[in-house]
Amino acid sequence: MASALQSFSSSVLSASGLRKTYPSGDRVLAVLSGVDLTVAAGESVSIRGESGSGKSTLLNILAGLDRPDAGELFWAAEAAHQLSLGELTARRGRFLGMVFQSYYLIPELDAFANVLMGARMVGGVGAAERARATALLQRVGLAERGHHLPSHLSGGERQRVAVARALMNRPQVILADEPTGNLDERTGDSIIELLLGVCAEEKTALVLVTHNPAHAAKTARQLFLHDGRFV
Repeated sequence: MASALQSFSSSVLSASGLRKTYPSGDRVLAVLSGVDLTVAAGESVSIRGESGSGKSTLLNILAGLDRPDAGELFWAAEAAHQLSLGELTARRGRFLGMVFQSYYLIPELDAFANVLMGARMVGGVGAAERARATALLQRVGLAERGHHLPSHLSGGERQRVAVARALMNRPQVILADEPTGNLDERTGDSIIELLLGVCAEEKTALVLVTHNPAHAAKTARQLFLHDGRFV
């Protein structure tokens, strides 16, 4: 367990004793059985594990999208596990960004507007936000594709838009849940390199859930989730 912990003083994301169960027929299924995790500012961490090991459940709890049955969660120095649903929602948009396997782009909006949606979710949009969205699209290699709808983009391009959107508000942490799951190997490799590169440039911590050992090996620290615990 010690390998999953670092100094709290420099952490941007910290969890201790996370437990989560779900009913399964006439019994209770323990998905997380006391998970401890600390992520330092700017650090990249990968989490692997068998199907059903609790990876996505853990990521949802770290994002404040799900509540643990027990345990503590800190976003920087703030006790996120003590916040109300409304408070979590208000803080999430600025504290962290998320990248999902299925992109979750708004189909009626072009790439530029999808990136800008990150800013709209937390406040107004002005010249600075538009400049930020333009710069991010350029950084992810889509400077000429900003006015294309998601349906006119390839899977890799859609994920690049999703990465740019996740970084829109300069979050302290990016949570990426199997971001290459819908992509071919070559495109998936390029997305991982992009994520690691832009997070390093922005000094943003990255927590990557992946089934791919080669992708996991590219992060600064690798963890494996088994039977609801890190091993």
